[in-house]
Amino acid sequence: MRRQRAIRLIAALVLATSVGAARADSMTVDPALIEKLAVSLADTTEAVDRFDAEVWLRASEQRLARYLDDHDERLELLRIVYREAHRHELDADLVLAVMQVESHFDRFAISRVGAQGLMQVMPFWRHEIGRPQDNLTDVETNIRYGTTILAHYLDVSNNDLVDALARYNGSRGRLKYPELVVSAWRKSWRHKSHADLPQLQASCRSYGLRACIYQ
Repeated sequence: MRRQRAIRLIAALVLATSVGAARADSMTVDPALIEKLAVSLADTTEAVDRFDAEVWLRASEQRLARYLDDHDERLELLRIVYREAHRHELDADLVLAVMQVESHFDRFAISRVGAQGLMQVMPFWRHEIGRPQDNLTDVETNIRYGTTILAHYLDVSNNDLVDALARYNGSRGRLKYPELVVSAWRKSWRHKSHADLPQLQASCRSYGLRACIYQ
């Protein structure tokens, strides 16, 4: 019995390691991304439009209530999301959609391959930029990493949102993850008065996402 349990445990560990390695390999350790992460983590500026931030925050706060009960926790998370999205010229609603799909807004979430936190950041990035002490369950730290990585993949994908999302998830070439994020963005987070993101319009034409067709 003990031998069988040991064999099952070893098999599970081998599987987890192989899956984790595959995801790490698919997230090519690009020197440009390493540099961007290092610079971003050292940046302390908070240059945002306070009025626009408050308008967005009030509109988003009630939508987030289904995931986070604590009012102060919701406000703090939204302030950080807006600031970090603005820092990297990302749509803040898109960042929330990524969080919904990745962790359901559980800051302590850990995937089966070891990705951590709200935006499910792989821990190896901390070592690549020489910051092994960073706590990826910390809201601000996790969002800073996640938004930097997502913005980089949008850059290298020439603003191809579907490809960038697949790269972020480590599933490039497959549409399941982009479908989930785009669906969450359009159904739950996009301000109704907002038009589709330019990157999404182009991606819909190229990939024919179902989430682009059904509102």
